[in-house]
Amino acid sequence: MKTGFVALVGRPNAGKSTLLNQILDRKIAIVSDKAQTTRHRITGILTNEMGQIVFMDTPGIHKPRHKLGERMVEIAQSSLYDADVIYYLVDVTNDFGAGEQYILQQLQKTQAPVFLILNKIDRLEKSGVLALIDHWRSRMDFAEIFPLSAKKGDNVERLVETTFSYLEEGPQFYPADSVTDQPEEIVIAELIREQILLATRDEIPHSIAVIVEQMKLQDDGKIYVGATIYVEKDSQKGIIIGRGGMMLRKIGSKARREIEYLLGEKVYLDLWVKVNEDWRNKESAIKSFYFDDDSDEF
Repeated sequence: MKTGFVALVGRPNAGKSTLLNQILDRKIAIVSDKAQTTRHRITGILTNEMGQIVFMDTPGIHKPRHKLGERMVEIAQSSLYDADVIYYLVDVTNDFGAGEQYILQQLQKTQAPVFLILNKIDRLEKSGVLALIDHWRSRMDFAEIFPLSAKKGDNVERLVETTFSYLEEGPQFYPADSVTDQPEEIVIAELIREQILLATRDEIPHSIAVIVEQMKLQDDGKIYVGATIYVEKDSQKGIIIGRGGMMLRKIGSKARREIEYLLGEKVYLDLWVKVNEDWRNKESAIKSFYFDDDSDEF
């Protein structure tokens, strides 16, 4: 079998998580139109007749404004040196800027072949795509350039086939039926956070963290999931709960359906909202919310 690791990197909202979900044909990473949705390195595992690829979806590389942001960028940059192939995703609807230039500088320091993924090409005319390819070719010598639509799946199958051709033969890292190595509690917490991102306005998304505190099988056959939503201000707590608890019930109802689809079981979801002021700048809170005690990984 051919096996290897592929890192997905790029600016926030470039479509990395959407591409990972499309490749795996299932939802592993949450998606939203909010920048910096992905906060940690998410592992997705694809196994087929050609071999096994372990994909590493990473936070968007951006200028950090707090300690959490700094750690997110560190995770993304360290993944460049763990990969056998790098997917560099670019949103073709955005202009080239300082952020892309910074990522190019980091990519030029790596040894792995870099695939340029020009995402969202369905929003451009064909002539615009060709001009864009010429523009990027002048900036770096990419191993491959793939114009595609991660959301629609256009050209994704050929991307995967080409990736296998760059990998070496080796042992399989995970069982063939594995799709991720993330604990269920982490995936469930992210599904809840996704619904908050989709339901709330701009002041909320970046200030929340979700922790699954408890999971157990109830006597009625349902799986009890108890989770805490952390915010940074009392005003944000009020927005999450909503008048008469309406917003929290809406978030909980939609998240419960996603969790039931994930687990294949009926779920009772119990949500609590707590304030931890300025937690994104507290090392202790970041470690508690996103790190294992013995790991420097998200």
